[in-house]
Amino acid sequence: MDSKLMSSLPKLLITGANGFTGKHACRHFLNTGFEIMAVTRTDFFSKEIQTTNCDLTNKEDVIRMIKKFKPNYLLHLAGQNHVGKSWIDPISSLEANFLSTLYLVESLRYINPNCKVIIVGSALQFDPQDISTLTNPYSLSKTLQVLISQAWEVLYKLPIIVAKPSNLIGPGVSNGVCSIFARKIVEMEKRDTEKVIEVSNLHAQRDFIDVRDVVTAYETLFKKGSSGEVYDIASGQSRSLEEVINTFKPLTGVNFELKSQIHDQVEKKVEIKTDKLTNLGWGPQFPFEVSLVDILTFYRENTKI
Repeated sequence: MDSKLMSSLPKLLITGANGFTGKHACRHFLNTGFEIMAVTRTDFFSKEIQTTNCDLTNKEDVIRMIKKFKPNYLLHLAGQNHVGKSWIDPISSLEANFLSTLYLVESLRYINPNCKVIIVGSALQFDPQDISTLTNPYSLSKTLQVLISQAWEVLYKLPIIVAKPSNLIGPGVSNGVCSIFARKIVEMEKRDTEKVIEVSNLHAQRDFIDVRDVVTAYETLFKKGSSGEVYDIASGQSRSLEEVINTFKPLTGVNFELKSQIHDQVEKKVEIKTDKLTNLGWGPQFPFEVSLVDILTFYRENTKI
């Protein structure tokens, strides 16, 4: 891209750019008129986008990065998102989720306080007023991340928004349950393996939203979102894991057996209200079935025999 044109575009810093959401976000915002700086600690997937290596848990590294790029927008996707890992090493989860966020917003406070920020929270946050709702160190790290973001918005008037997406699905490498099912189905299609999918509880309920819809929601929040607000991003429809698998079945020629460890434990449907976001003009565009087809297609094209 011409350097003069790039200099006139709004600058967007995306942390966690090499992750599942990060890759989709980089493509989307590149195509919608932003100059992207992708923050990563590994080799990046695209040569079209500027990249920088930064250890977000290192205060001086973060300061240097913010001074160099001076972003107009920051989409903070980086972090540790595995509950199991948080039990093994809670300190690294706190560093990755809480400390990195503190360094980012504090650097912006001194260097570019008008930068509009989206911090991605989690449905697994606990209620700080009721410690009994704390279930794991990951929940602690994400709750502290959101609290520090909200505190800097209140104390220093930084334009920070918190976004809370539900369970992400869509093409790309992901550890979400739909991707786990898709990988298993593709493995059964390509290899002579046992034709069985095992699920802990078929009645478990989830709200699934396509990652591409979530990225467009982030764009809507950058343009129209209100500082200090928390926005839920979801499809608004609760689905059981049994429904997910039954949607997958017609998409493959494999006649697989389904095994469940729990048969009679019925869970309540998930209810996530997205009124604040839909009132800004956003709405999901990818039907659930289309998302599952795209996930299968991705793994069929990227799984070696």
